[in-house]
Amino acid sequence: MGIVTTSSERVFSQPAEAIYDFVSNPANWTKTYPGSAHIGGLPQRLPLTVGDTWTESGPDGDRIFTWHLAMAMRPKLWVFNSVGRLGHDSDGNGGMEGRITVQYHFCEQGEGVTLFTRTMTIEAYKHAPLPDALFKQANPANIDSYLAAIARELG
Repeated sequence: MGIVTTSSERVFSQPAEAIYDFVSNPANWTKTYPGSAHIGGLPQRLPLTVGDTWTESGPDGDRIFTWHLAMAMRPKLWVFNSVGRLGHDSDGNGGMEGRITVQYHFCEQGEGVTLFTRTMTIEAYKHAPLPDALFKQANPANIDSYLAAIARELG
């Protein structure tokens, strides 16, 4: 397997619960995450619970990721992953074999101050090399713009 891990963090002037509640709602990703334009299949209730699934795609809607919630420990940890055909089309075809795991970690630094860390690990078989566009999404600068957008949305 080839493995790429990217981690980025930011201190927020909100309590961990506020950050957790905002970022653990995938409907908010289209406001904050570069390249996330469509979220589908979300359950009608929040918070999401372990085992819930949803989809995410970019502006063209061609590459779809099906996410599964693996861990939900409010307000400390939220982990979701996509396994199998990553970036498949609407019929489930195409994409690449592998797994993406995203971990959100929340650590109170003081009253009303939270360190939010986002770590993404992409695992792909060596016979299925990662496309360049995926490296752009994994770029720490891209993640830093996501963290800045969260700060903007939370005011």
